[in-house]
Amino acid sequence: MADYLDRIGAGFIIAHPEFLDYDHVPEELVGREDIQSELASKFSALASPQGAARAVITGPVGSGKTVLAKTFCRDLQRHLSGKRELKVAHINCRNASTSMRVAQRILHQFDPGHPDRGLSMGELLLSLRKMLRRTSTHLIIVLDEVDHMLRRSGDELLYQLLRIDEDQEGTGSVSIILISQEQVLDVLETAVLSKFGQSNHLRIPSYDVNGLEAIIRQRAKAALVAGTWTDGILRLLAEKAAPGGDARRGIEFLASAAERCEFRQDEHSIKEISIDDINALNDTLAVDTITKLEIVDDLSGQEMLALLAMCRRLKTEESMTMGDVEKLYTVVCEEYEQRPKSHTTLWKYIKAIEVQGVIESRVATVPGGRGRTTHMSMPHFLPADLASRLELLLPKRLRR
Repeated sequence: MADYLDRIGAGFIIAHPEFLDYDHVPEELVGREDIQSELASKFSALASPQGAARAVITGPVGSGKTVLAKTFCRDLQRHLSGKRELKVAHINCRNASTSMRVAQRILHQFDPGHPDRGLSMGELLLSLRKMLRRTSTHLIIVLDEVDHMLRRSGDELLYQLLRIDEDQEGTGSVSIILISQEQVLDVLETAVLSKFGQSNHLRIPSYDVNGLEAIIRQRAKAALVAGTWTDGILRLLAEKAAPGGDARRGIEFLASAAERCEFRQDEHSIKEISIDDINALNDTLAVDTITKLEIVDDLSGQEMLALLAMCRRLKTEESMTMGDVEKLYTVVCEEYEQRPKSHTTLWKYIKAIEVQGVIESRVATVPGGRGRTTHMSMPHFLPADLASRLELLLPKRLRR
């Protein structure tokens, strides 16, 4: 009756689905090495028994702010193990959007058994300070999406946390990391801002295509069965996610392609993610592709011929070289009884098509040989759909 459920957990393609979860914290953070070093330099004082630090991390969605903070705190605890007792309280302020709820969660993460209900803000912080002193622990507080708390409750909690060591023997009880998409420094009061310091602000850019490829490769190695993906497939997924620079989109595209490949497995299927798996229509891809097919309508007849040649190859291959384009372009010109243009002119056509965002190009090694050449791919469109539209438009365009 429920045989259709047998493929759930079959593991044809996906061996460890947990590594395709956005919230998975990898053992090594890829694509952010320079920013990791910069963050570490701001926490150099923690090597001292009385040292504390603070940082503000801002950047767009999917730029890796949260995973940067989580991997940094984990690695810092390991690095200082045996030298200083560190604990981490990571609070998502979208879920705890008032200063009272944030303070309660900080106390609960430090000591899960400590009562936090019925206590005032001052009593919560006093309890926290006593426990830190009693256990000789340094607490790193990470306030993720802190703008939600600041909009509802202001920065009074930050001010109190920054002053937690006042009137006490010794210093260095608490370090603070703020994470936000917004420029949160602009909404902090002068007293709080002066303690954080403008120099402690780390701005994280969106990922470039190489960073996205590194992340997708890391997740593929961890989550998928060996041999079920190729370097070209991973590059195509990275190029598809590159316009937004969002790592989550890259992971989503990998997961969707792997799930599609898993779904279609039978005794005749090749256990490897294909171009069709990447281009399988879903709601998101339909918005990204079908509604934009008209972008090719204004191309010249020769540009359409060149693009049609690429579409026909890219239906089944993740990329093609300039040599491939020339050969297929000649074949398409013969089909439509047109005289092929020179190499230089064809190159101009390809660059004009790339400017429209229809294709992507990059210089890489020649497959199976030496030297380097230009490789073309089509990460944002379905080649089959573009080919159908071009075949419809070309006869009329060539009669002009």
